[in-house]
This record gives sequence, structure tokens and C-alpha cells, in this order.
Amino acid sequence: MNVFHVSSTHRTARGRPRLLFAGACALVMLLVLVGVSLSIGAQPVSPPAVLAAVMHPDGGRDSIIVWRLRMPRTVLAVLIGALLATAGVVMQALTRNPLAEPGLLGVNAGASLAVVIAVAAFGISGTGALMGLASVGAAGGAIVVMFVTARSGHRTESTRLVLAGAALTASLSSVTGVITLADERTFGDYRSWVIGSVANRDPGSTAWLLPVLLVVVLVTGLLARPLELLGMGTDTAASLGVSVSLTHVLGFAVVTLACGTATAVVGPITFVGLVVPHAVRLLVGNRLPIVLCASLVGGPALMLAADIVGRVIAPPGELEVGIVTAFVGAPVLIALAVRRKSRTDAVKTEERSL
Repeated sequence: MNVFHVSSTHRTARGRPRLLFAGACALVMLLVLVGVSLSIGAQPVSPPAVLAAVMHPDGGRDSIIVWRLRMPRTVLAVLIGALLATAGVVMQALTRNPLAEPGLLGVNAGASLAVVIAVAAFGISGTGALMGLASVGAAGGAIVVMFVTARSGHRTESTRLVLAGAALTASLSSVTGVITLADERTFGDYRSWVIGSVANRDPGSTAWLLPVLLVVVLVTGLLARPLELLGMGTDTAASLGVSVSLTHVLGFAVVTLACGTATAVVGPITFVGLVVPHAVRLLVGNRLPIVLCASLVGGPALMLAADIVGRVIAPPGELEVGIVTAFVGAPVLIALAVRRKSRTDAVKTEERSL
């Protein structure tokens, strides 16, 4: 037992420099993607010109392109990516399912229906109002799914959650479809919104997103330890002093707030919350605080990469980020899963040889 403890401590200490190095590389990669995002577009701007425009805005062509067109889009992608990735971390920790995603709660479908009703029935188009209504719709969907799931036993909770979320999403999506088909104007607004895009959004939305992100990250940080213990099972977590009910309520509230807000601003983007936490765990391990910190970098990186690819893949137009995330994220997820399997097989082979 002592030998195991010493060996485990030695491995942990030896792994810290690797994690620090990986974190530094991830931050550098994110900064590079931010620079590329500010450079690439219909009117390319060279990296030196971007740096000059950022450091010394002068009202020239490059400065206008960087600050008025690309900076809001880049910042929006970073904030949305961080929100969705954090929601994915919490969702996967709550369900103890590494392939769960926030859409399982029905929050995206609930938020979409609320936005469509607001536009069709009341003509609401302001970002603040839509964000509030989308959060209410997301909360409504989450409450219904949680109510159904709460009636199940612990062993079937995850399965019932998936079934309830899928059923609610299908029902709400059908209602949304009926409303949009019945109102041509609403359908036009909904069609441009539902694809998921960070282009041509209200610049004021960043002012709403930043405090929401701070609240989400703060609450998730406070829940990191209870969620980590919850991964050992509800009975074990309760015996260790974790309030299981409170952890679930706060966790689902975080997911609802993050996804409802993100959906209201840019439309439903479902893949980021799935692939980022799962990919991060394959790279840095299962410690929830580390996964959370890494996802706060990985989410924005995936959103920026998808937005950049969307700008250059179909000139002179572009593809929305909600479409590109699937094409960018799916191969990455498959590659990381194969890499993980190969690494696990190699470890097992080495253990047999010993």
C-alpha cells in the first residue's frame, strides 16, 4: 500500500510539468487562432497590420476592419465556446457519461421554441429580451427532463435522462417547426438564427455574455469537488458529505443558464459541449478542475477554428460556425478516441509483459 502511494505521488508530481507545458501550448494556440481570426476574411489583413490596429487604432481601413467587423465576432466566438464547453463539462459530470451533451436536457429545444414564440407572437428582436426568454425556455425544458428523471432509480437515471431529453427535444422541435412554417417572416428570421453563427450578431451581446460566463465559471468551480465525488456514485458522494440534490440543482442551473444564453445569441450549437470535454479528458485525464480549466481554452479554440474554416472553405461566401463545428469536431473526436484506445492497449501490453 505504501509502495503504491509513493508510486502514485511520484507519477502525479512527474505529470505536473507536462500539464503545465500542455496548458501553455493551449494558450499559445488560442492566441494564434485569435490572431488568425482577426486577419482572415473577405478583406485579408496581414498579421503586422492586425497587431498595429489592435495596439494603435487610427481609424484607417485595417483598424475599422479589425475593430468593427472581426473583433466582436472573435470575442463572441471565444465567449460562446467557453460557455458551451463549461456546460458540457458539468453535464457529463452530472450524468457520469463522457459522451453526454447539454442538448440532452432539452435546453436547446426549449430555448429555440421560446425565441420563435417571442419573434412570431410579440415581434421581439432585442438581444437582452431574447436572452431572457431563451433562458426561460431552456429552464422549462430542463425542469421537465429533471422531473421525469427524478422519478427513476439511480441505476436507470442516466438512461431515463437521455430518453426524456430526446423525447422532449423532438416534441418542442415539432412545435417550433409548425410555428415557423405558419409565419413566413418568423421562418426567415429563424432560418438565419437556427444554423448557429457568430457573424452579424448584435455587438452588445458581448456585454451580456461576459457576466453570464463569470457566474457560470464561478459556480462550476465551487461545484468541482462535489461533482468529482459524485462521479464515485451518489451513495458514496452522500456519505462523504456531498449534498447530492443541491449539486444536481446547481449543476443543471449552470447548464441551463449557459446554453440558454448562448443559444439566444448565436443559435443552437450542440457539438462543442460534447466534443471539447471528452477530448480534454483524453488529453489531460479525469481530474475535474483540470478538465474545466482546459475546456475553457478548448471551447473557444474549437469555435474559432470552426469560424475560420467557415470563412475560407466556400469563397466568396462562408459557412456558419454551427455547420462547421460538426465537420471540425467529429474527426478530432474520432482521432482522439482511436489514440486513446491505442494508448490503453499499449499500457495493457506493457502490464502483461511485466
